[in-house]
Amino acid sequence: MAGVRRLSARLSGPAAPGATLPEIATERLLVRLARPGMEKPLAEFLSANFSGHLDRWSPPVGNGFFTESFWREKLKLAVEEFHLDRSVRFVLQERAAEGAAAMASPIIGTCNYTNIVRGPFHACHLGYQIAADRQGKGLMKEALVAANGFMFRERRLHRIMANYRPENYRSARLLQRLGFRREGVAQDYLYIDGAWRDHVLTALTNSEFDPAWIDSAGR
Repeated sequence: MAGVRRLSARLSGPAAPGATLPEIATERLLVRLARPGMEKPLAEFLSANFSGHLDRWSPPVGNGFFTESFWREKLKLAVEEFHLDRSVRFVLQERAAEGAAAMASPIIGTCNYTNIVRGPFHACHLGYQIAADRQGKGLMKEALVAANGFMFRERRLHRIMANYRPENYRSARLLQRLGFRREGVAQDYLYIDGAWRDHVLTALTNSEFDPAWIDSAGR
């Protein structure tokens, strides 16, 4: 069974789920909950990286996807969903020399934990993306080691599921290094890049999960 990795990042906010907006400081990054005020750098990140890079692995996007007004509303919803225990949507920003980054600093990637289900499941789905010019530097692995640890310890999940297209070799290697285990292949799983695409199904489980958390969640 794959287990949680030791989290060496600094977490802001209490351990109780839903109280404040989290920020995780790693060696090179600030992994922050997406929130209002980030619409400009998020729109810029997607405008610069979607066509020819992220679009190969992403579902079709709607009108306005690359505009600040679109993300102004989506970022409000991201905070609401965090407090309602439905999702945790992080952005990745590089730390400045003094160890911090302004809230409106450039965004170089995202990692989203969505479809959170409690009860006997206590699981979610993970999706992530990084700027084309930041690939191959270990930044997404650094972010996910910290963010996965947050989801296991602070949000008290048992299982994180991540799926990728078979030809996405970067994702395959990344998830393997993070300890995700392959569980099968879903045929015609998502409509991406003009066709229904198969996806490899993987998951990481929390070896430190306390069954008492199921009762305390009240769901």
